[in-house]
Amino acid sequence: MHHASDILLTLFIIFVAAQVGSEIAQRLRMPGVVGEIAAGCIIGPSLLGWIAPAQIAAGQPLDALAEIGVVLLLFSVGLETRLEDLKKVGKSAFLVGVLGVIVPFIAGVLWAHGSGFAWVKSMFVAAAFVATSAGITARVLQELGVLRRTESRVILGAAVIDDILAMLLLGVVSSLQGGGEINVQSLLFTLLGAIGFLAIFGWAGTQMARRRSYWLDKPISSHSPLTIVLALCLGLAFLSTKFGLAAIIGAFLAGMIASETKQRETLEKRMQPLLALLTPFFFVVTGAKINLNELASWDAVWMLIVVTVIAILSKLLGGFLGALALGKRGATIVGFGMVPRGEVGVVIAALGLAAGVFSERVYAVIVAMSLLTAVVTPPVLSMLLKRSPSEPEPPTEDGDAATSGHSHE
Repeated sequence: MHHASDILLTLFIIFVAAQVGSEIAQRLRMPGVVGEIAAGCIIGPSLLGWIAPAQIAAGQPLDALAEIGVVLLLFSVGLETRLEDLKKVGKSAFLVGVLGVIVPFIAGVLWAHGSGFAWVKSMFVAAAFVATSAGITARVLQELGVLRRTESRVILGAAVIDDILAMLLLGVVSSLQGGGEINVQSLLFTLLGAIGFLAIFGWAGTQMARRRSYWLDKPISSHSPLTIVLALCLGLAFLSTKFGLAAIIGAFLAGMIASETKQRETLEKRMQPLLALLTPFFFVVTGAKINLNELASWDAVWMLIVVTVIAILSKLLGGFLGALALGKRGATIVGFGMVPRGEVGVVIAALGLAAGVFSERVYAVIVAMSLLTAVVTPPVLSMLLKRSPSEPEPPTEDGDAATSGHSHE
């Protein structure tokens, strides 16, 4: 009973801290997610210590709750995204995804090798520079109500491609770090499996939902449409991990499938209370994972500044070059949208530490970089996306006004 009361107290502290942080951030004209991440840093092990390190370790209840929060967030983002909209920005999304991996990886390798790492270890360090955290950017886009803009669709499409490439890259550098040979056949099989998973559920799933959405209303319970699509969300989130992808990719696909049903608007409204309860845990736990004690020296702070600048500029450059078809302003928005590393960089850093690739300090720097990019990006993205109503949307790849996302309204 005592253990249960401790968990409830921790949940209470995290939830209240998230609400306070979000409120303060919004009053300062910043996205609420910034305040939630900052709240995690404050109540985490490094400062107030209201959350113990063991509580946010991988596999613990808080970590699992945070995972559920971000899975539901990406599901709700998928609900506001249609496959036809993504197809219209397919070329830009592909270029952003590819260049958004290549440019940061090269920059990360050069920095790490220049800092004294061997080439193989430098590649592992650079892998932490690569993967975008879709959860951070998706939350900002959702808060601003711009998920149907062309830039938003490019960012979300690129995030899927980014995840596949990051997963393959991590497989390559892990093989090299272990002294083994790269198993090309295994990597090719993994790539084809990931593409097949996306094709089957992304295309076939949406087609079926479009024609057979009436089955959501078959059960007697009035909650059935929501419970059925939530089951689909959790199922696809699990399956995506079996194909080497992040769980949030499967959740996003489930949302896209549900967006094709006639009950889409009802599902969006019913998801809001769940999101309000669960998504703050993800962002607070993300902020709590940073160990500020490892950064308590000028050398570490300087390293953190350099690494963060490299991480931001390299991802911004890759995204910008890939999205030039949207114009310079649109490309800048996409570039910044791809900047947050969030939990993805944290996971890769943890793997590198466990493999003995780098020290506790370098690990702390990489984790701090991942979280700083998550904190720095939302205010900039918010500022760029706030344009006057009279200002036209950026053109799509076909040169049309980017209003097609509203055609289904």
